[in-house]
Amino acid sequence: MPSSVLVALGSNLADPPTQLASAVEALGSELRELRVSRPYWTDPVGPVDQPRFLNAAAVGRTDASPEAVLEFLQRLEALQGRERTTRWGPRTRDLDLLLYDDVVLASDTLVLPHPELHKRRFVLEPACELVPHWRHPVLGRSLADLLAELPQ
Repeated sequence: MPSSVLVALGSNLADPPTQLASAVEALGSELRELRVSRPYWTDPVGPVDQPRFLNAAAVGRTDASPEAVLEFLQRLEALQGRERTTRWGPRTRDLDLLLYDDVVLASDTLVLPHPELHKRRFVLEPACELVPHWRHPVLGRSLADLLAELPQ
C-alpha cells in the first residue's frame, strides 16, 4: 500500500524558480498524486550573507521506503550541484523529507518527522496549503496548529 510523504523544497542559487520547477518535475517520477504548494520567498535561516530562499512543499504517494525516498531526494540535490559545505548555507536545491505517513524514525541517516519541522514557518506555511490536518506523529498536533503557534 502506498505511503504519503511530505517534502520541503528550497533554493536560493542558480535561478530558484527554475530550480524548484525542475525539482517538482523530477519528484513526479517517484511520487504519485503529486501536489505542490505555491512558492514562498523567505529570508534565510543561519548565515545572513546569502540570497533569499524560494520555498515550497510537495505531497505525494510512494511505494518506496523512507530511506529510499531520502536517497532519491539527495540524488536530485546532487544533480543540481548541491554541496554540503556550510550548514544552513546557500543551496541550488534543498529537498527535505518532512513526514512519511506517521512513521517515527531515528537512524544515522534519517530522522522522521524532520526534527525542525514544527519550528519553521517557511516549511509549515506551504505544507499547510496542502495538508493542514496532517498530524505531527510525535507532537500529536496538526500542521495548521503548529503553524498558528509560530511568531510572524
